[in-house]
Amino acid sequence: MKIDWAALGSVFGVSLVATVALVGLFTLGIIGLSKQESATASGGSVALARTGAYVCFALCAVAVAFGIYLVVD
Repeated sequence: MKIDWAALGSVFGVSLVATVALVGLFTLGIIGLSKQESATASGGSVALARTGAYVCFALCAVAVAFGIYLVVD
């Protein structure tokens, strides 16, 4: 049995980058939702914080759906 180490390394690298990006997007969404109270107190735009958070969550959902599509197809 021969292991293709280059392919294994590339799969590891892509998986690591995708995981960090997905966790980062989800974290930005949570931070956007938590900034609503401080935006209200300072007179800022609550809609902007909420919209940014929802965009981050939508991108996370798209990434997960694409991953499921790749596995199933």
